[in-house]
Amino acid sequence: MKCYIVDAFTKEVFKGNPAAVCVMKEWLPDDVMQRIAIENNLSETAFTVKEGDHYRLRWFTPGGEIDLCGHATLGTSYVLSRFYEPDREEFVFETLSGKLVVSRHGDLLSMDFPAYEMKPVAVTDAMAEALGVRPVEAYMARDLVCVVPDETDVFECRPDQEKIAALDGLLCHITALGKAYDCVSRSFAPKLKVPEDPVCGSGHCHIIPIMADKLGKQDLKAYQASQRGGELYCHLEQGRLAMAGYAALYSEADLKIPGVKD
Repeated sequence: MKCYIVDAFTKEVFKGNPAAVCVMKEWLPDDVMQRIAIENNLSETAFTVKEGDHYRLRWFTPGGEIDLCGHATLGTSYVLSRFYEPDREEFVFETLSGKLVVSRHGDLLSMDFPAYEMKPVAVTDAMAEALGVRPVEAYMARDLVCVVPDETDVFECRPDQEKIAALDGLLCHITALGKAYDCVSRSFAPKLKVPEDPVCGSGHCHIIPIMADKLGKQDLKAYQASQRGGELYCHLEQGRLAMAGYAALYSEADLKIPGVKD
């Protein structure tokens, strides 16, 4: 079975967020897909099967299946457009988060995602202790988003992973208004056995609604300030987020799994 490693939200390998992509003819048992994700040991492994004129898409972290993943969706679209359907300009995926549409604009891939409805929550001492900096605001949906005073606080954040895991929310994102970018952020997911997600697409479905409201604009250029780094081009409108980025192929491999044919 083919498995591709794609660096998403970058034009260069060794940057952006690496995702594994498995394009299959039929579904494997859930426990096998989970073991593949654990073996890959990346933040997400995407599994996709073509069903009619669309694709069914699922994402697994080493800690379990997740309902939404931006960078692995971008990586999957890149693989399909390069190796399977090079003439196709639009890919439709059925997912746990509903229908997701990815369109091609040259080498740029644009994803139509749902934006989370963010609700303000109280800033707590536990947040400050976990992040090493006290947020000025905090918001909650699936994930917790902590807004900090300055982009330097994002770049220099040294979180306590055990304390992050004790906070509410599936992931914890830290963000601030930027200088070269509209906003900068980092994403931590110890509950999913991912200490830091290099570039988190679903995280920006949380972050962009907050920062767009602060800036009073719909189009934002965002930077994920992890060690690898990554750029996202975002447009927010009517509860939907168009999130665009580039991708680069790192590797392709044949997985040797008993009973599974290519």
